[in-house]
Amino acid sequence: MSQTVDRALSILPLLAEGPADLGQVADRLGVHKSTALRLLRTLHEHGLVYRQSDQRYRLGARLFALAQQAAENLDVREIAHPHLVELNEKCGHTVHLAVHEESEVLYIDKVESRYPVRMYSRIGKPVAITVAAVAKLLLADLPEPERRALAEKLDYPLYTSRSTPNATAFLAELAKVGEQGWATDLGGHEESINCVAAPIRGADGRLVAAMSVSAPNVVVTAEELLTLLPLVRRTADAISREYSGTAIPQ
Repeated sequence: MSQTVDRALSILPLLAEGPADLGQVADRLGVHKSTALRLLRTLHEHGLVYRQSDQRYRLGARLFALAQQAAENLDVREIAHPHLVELNEKCGHTVHLAVHEESEVLYIDKVESRYPVRMYSRIGKPVAITVAAVAKLLLADLPEPERRALAEKLDYPLYTSRSTPNATAFLAELAKVGEQGWATDLGGHEESINCVAAPIRGADGRLVAAMSVSAPNVVVTAEELLTLLPLVRRTADAISREYSGTAIPQ
């Protein structure tokens, strides 16, 4: 039975390359045409493949509908939360998860620091979009015309002397973040708070969320916080693998 399932599933990536006839499917699977036909008929009955008028097979509409439904029902917060808790237990600092919705970047999860001095933030609150590390990551992933249009519409409040002052500087920062694959906010929103962030990606490679670790200067210096970047990136990668369905089952 497992061999039959394996063969049937092997047909799908073949048809993802384009329509194929019975002989091509049989050759790819290394089976007789009668076996390939039986597998194709079963997949056809479930709407996963479709037989065209030229007798070639292609992927069926139900496969796309299932993929879309699965994507819509994925909850990145639910998947990410255990990883955020584990990261917090390792480093002790505040951990955030954020997403880009329309013109805002919002915190959707937070694990509090174990230290007495904590930063003020809450789930559902928009971040300071021109300086926050998570915002830089999420906006850097936008197509260049969208980035430019958004940057030109934004206001640039000078929260501190390190705040992003204008659209030109913001676009330059986004380009840098996009190239390096991580972001920081070193006193750009609050003089005493530093932050490092890493991206969470879906199966198509696009960002679905960003996560960060933040801490005040009185707990760790900016330089000390930056040493956590490899750990933050590993955590984000683990969430990405689980979210996109590529995590290895334990």
